[in-house]
Amino acid sequence: MRILLAEDDALIGDGLQIGLRALGFNVDWFRDGREAQQALSAAAYDAVVLDLGLPGADGLDVLAAWRRAGRSEPVLVLTARDALADRVGGLDAGADDYLAKPFALAEVAARLRALIRRHHGQASPTMSAGEVCLDPVARKVTLAGEAVELTAREFELLELLMASRGRVLTKELIEEKLYGWSRDVESNTVEVHVHHLRKKLGSALIRTVRGVGYTLGEPA
Repeated sequence: MRILLAEDDALIGDGLQIGLRALGFNVDWFRDGREAQQALSAAAYDAVVLDLGLPGADGLDVLAAWRRAGRSEPVLVLTARDALADRVGGLDAGADDYLAKPFALAEVAARLRALIRRHHGQASPTMSAGEVCLDPVARKVTLAGEAVELTAREFELLELLMASRGRVLTKELIEEKLYGWSRDVESNTVEVHVHHLRKKLGSALIRTVRGVGYTLGEPA
């Protein structure tokens, strides 16, 4: 899942980017409010981690501008402003959740997973398609109850398709979600991951929509 991180503190930002990446998130880190505001308009994100005390543009102003523009991505506010009035102001400006500094990385990750689940209308912490079950927290996949070994990218692609059930995802969007802007991607990378997932979990799991992209199939 691709996360936009807006945080000007170098120590906190670096720790969040490294820590969340280790937990399977693809993180784009911005230190300036205006840059973060522009980034959300330029790319597809699953959630936002937003500090309020940003240079360039205040976090609350950035959040309000996003919501006025119709952006619906879930936003987790991380800030040292933990007074009741600050929490209420953040939520009223359009935040979906609020976490005061200092915080634990595990809680940030858990809150992000919960926000993304709710955004996709999913109540259960696990996802399934036929006999395939994916646990985002344990990062495990089973087929008919038997564990299946996936690479990190294969897991992330399967998670993305399961979370986007009912939608057709273009190859370009998948690349954005899995790799972001900072890495070169081979032209056939997505096709290779899809091929491997079909081999491991069944050919019907992922359906190709010719000329458009990929969607979760309806395996028996």
